[in-house]
Amino acid sequence: MTVLTAPPGSARVPAAPRLTRWLLRLHRPALVVWTVLVLLCSALLVWLAGPLTDAAAEGWRQYNACAMSARCSYDQDSILHYKDAYTYLTVAAGGLPFLVAAWAGGALTGRELESGTAQLAWAQNVTTTRWLTLRLAVPAAVVTVGASLLFLLHRRAWTAGHGRIDTAKSWYDLWTFETNGLLTVALALAGLAAGVLAGVVVRRALPALTLGLGLTAGVWVLARLLMPHLWPAVTQVTTPGQGYGQHSGIQVGQGLVTASGGHIPQPECYAALPDGCGQAFEKLGAVGYYTEYHPLSHYWPLQLTTSALVLAVAGLFVAAAFWLLRRRTATPHRRTATPRAAERATA
Repeated sequence: MTVLTAPPGSARVPAAPRLTRWLLRLHRPALVVWTVLVLLCSALLVWLAGPLTDAAAEGWRQYNACAMSARCSYDQDSILHYKDAYTYLTVAAGGLPFLVAAWAGGALTGRELESGTAQLAWAQNVTTTRWLTLRLAVPAAVVTVGASLLFLLHRRAWTAGHGRIDTAKSWYDLWTFETNGLLTVALALAGLAAGVLAGVVVRRALPALTLGLGLTAGVWVLARLLMPHLWPAVTQVTTPGQGYGQHSGIQVGQGLVTASGGHIPQPECYAALPDGCGQAFEKLGAVGYYTEYHPLSHYWPLQLTTSALVLAVAGLFVAAAFWLLRRRTATPHRRTATPRAAERATA
């Protein structure tokens, strides 16, 4: 195990009370880039929620008014501009966790441990706990403010077009669901925690950046897979003649209802056969169909439960980073304690 020590002959770093100011100065370029990015996306989201949505809605009103005519004149450019702007801004907001993870792993921890900046701070009576706490708390505050602003403005833009633009994304679209709520903030904080853990683990900038991105991608996939199952779904039951019922929301599962009221998966069958799927269903004792889904009223329960899951994983990353850093930095003290104890015993 490699011992983390301060490089000899290094310049003095600020004392602990001024470490926050020093941290901000050290990572000023990243802070400037983050601020510019948030302000730019915010301005574009305000534009999307206002003039661009109004123009696209008017374009769709014109199109629907003359849809049955042989010739139709409508503002197609406004509709396409709205679609492109919404897509790009949604992807930008959804990509924040990966941007934060790359910076936290590559620059915030990985580069400082690789260059010796962190070890220099520890040699100036800055404890490893305080050092790591500041590298989590200060960026977490900045990330929370920026991500919260973007999700609020994105939700405002989506709400402005909902019901007015025919091609507007539904609330359960995966990217829209994520960027319209607190999950955006939770994933960004998870990206920060993943990057910090990656930096502490590998202590090199580029490998830490890669590992941080990988951990963040894992949390992102986990959240998407588990989200539909974190809140009880609504069950819709229909008769065989009705088929599967119509619904609008996040589908969790479908299948057959037996005479006893049980739910079983639908077997594979070919409706093109003369008897269709009737014989297969009769053998199973099916008397209807069921569909489990989440309606619009489940949006915030799903948002809160999924965000809580993501934050719990982020907490595990933080705990692992503190544990690993303490273990590595405590090694020299344990190694030097044994010879001194032996000298006292033989004196």
